Amino acid sequence: MACKPICVCLLVTIIAGAIVGGILFAAKSMNKKGVEPSESHKHNYVAALKIAMQFFDIQKSGKLVNNQIKWRGDSGLKDGKEVDLDLSKGMYDAGDAVKFGFPLAFTATMLSWTILERGQRMGMEGVDQLQKAKDSVKWITDYLVNAHPKDNVLYVQVGDAEKDHKCWQRPESITDNKPLFQINTTAPGSDVAAETAAALASASLVFKKSDPPYSAKLLEHAKKLFIFADKYREYYSVSLPQVKKYYNSTGYGDELLWAASWLYHATQENIYKDYVVGSEAEEFADWGKPSWFSWDNKLAGVQVLLSRVYFFHGKDNTKLAKYQKSAQALMCTLLPESPSATSDRTNGGLIWIAEWNALQHPVAVAFLASLYGDYMEKSDNENLECDEKTFKSEDLREFAKKQADYVLGDNPNSMSYLVGYSKKFPKFVHHRGASIPADATTGCKDGYQWLESTKPNPNEATGALVGGPFMNETYIDSRNNSMQGEPTTYNSALLVGLLSSLATSSQSVVTSLG
Repeated sequence: MACKPICVCLLVTIIAGAIVGGILFAAKSMNKKGVEPSESHKHNYVAALKIAMQFFDIQKSGKLVNNQIKWRGDSGLKDGKEVDLDLSKGMYDAGDAVKFGFPLAFTATMLSWTILERGQRMGMEGVDQLQKAKDSVKWITDYLVNAHPKDNVLYVQVGDAEKDHKCWQRPESITDNKPLFQINTTAPGSDVAAETAAALASASLVFKKSDPPYSAKLLEHAKKLFIFADKYREYYSVSLPQVKKYYNSTGYGDELLWAASWLYHATQENIYKDYVVGSEAEEFADWGKPSWFSWDNKLAGVQVLLSRVYFFHGKDNTKLAKYQKSAQALMCTLLPESPSATSDRTNGGLIWIAEWNALQHPVAVAFLASLYGDYMEKSDNENLECDEKTFKSEDLREFAKKQADYVLGDNPNSMSYLVGYSKKFPKFVHHRGASIPADATTGCKDGYQWLESTKPNPNEATGALVGGPFMNETYIDSRNNSMQGEPTTYNSALLVGLLSSLATSSQSVVTSLG
């Protein structure tokens, strides 16, 4: 889990039909031993993308439809019944059986972002992943809509995390009613409400053509949630201290601007544009200070996406110029040959920020770098100026590629951190469902025999991106090593974005913000 200063996040101009060109690598078939890199390329990004997409099916709660994961079954069917709501859908965040609304909404936003940028015929659709991605988004947004029964009420967690983390059992085995946690006017949460608004607004663009009524429904909820988030300002982890240990929020300014930006993109209504370039931007933008991108901090994503607007439509806007300069500073930080290159990386070249979930940050910034490079190239902005040195869009793509390649096996351990890719990947993933045989009957405590087992997981958590290596590039493949070995849905969403970028060549259609 990552820290964030109170900052902004601004996402503005991803066009619902705008997407990518030529597929670079051909997919190979998958098998239990994993996928081999193709002969003509060191790593097969399309094959890796197809593998990564499977983790969302593994994480689903509810009544499973066309279930392709043999060791998963229905779970959480009673969630929300005590308040007459159907909260059975959604996804478990990691290796547990809790639905945390804050990172879950971010997962949906990131998947929607990827679909909007990389989804069409020559992108995800061309490798048969677009519909799967849309289905994963909808599984989350169906849940988020139901979790918002009133304008100023949002259920933000299903399950007692303290109790859940003291048990080791499959979600399918849990029969107790799970406690529900909500924010409201007396216990608000601007961060989670605004992130949920961003998720629903971005998803409304995903479904705008294929399902207009559903798109309109998502957008209406997004608007109401944004009003709630902005009017009643507070950290949700202050209102609900129970979440602080797991997904503590360190700011809400970024989510407010992130949500407003998505809403402007989805509606073209000036009220949202005025918000993101007005006094709130002055308060929350923190221009000129590069920051890392994560479920808790959207500022870097905002800077890159507003740079897109600047490059194509807004060079006369001084606020957009500030965002572009901030994004440029971040890009210079990432490139190892830049005078301002960060030292926060391993000897093998992986950006490394935190012990917990170490791969989140490098995958996230690599995705941003690939997009920023595309925007430079398509807008004929050839040069990236980093003090006295000049770089090209190809340098950013090469950086993104090296981060992805590290994840896929080009590291001192010669291990793919994406489960199912290549011959060597983690076999003791910290994941309850993967570690317990599907036919085992366990309660809360007797399931610990599977946690403590010295045998590899009986079920492969295909598509899981584990937490990753330590700064010294060691990785301990142990089921008890949750710091390094626990996967998350939001990591997978970020990885899908990165792999989609590398598996395709951007031909994005850029339009005016109005």
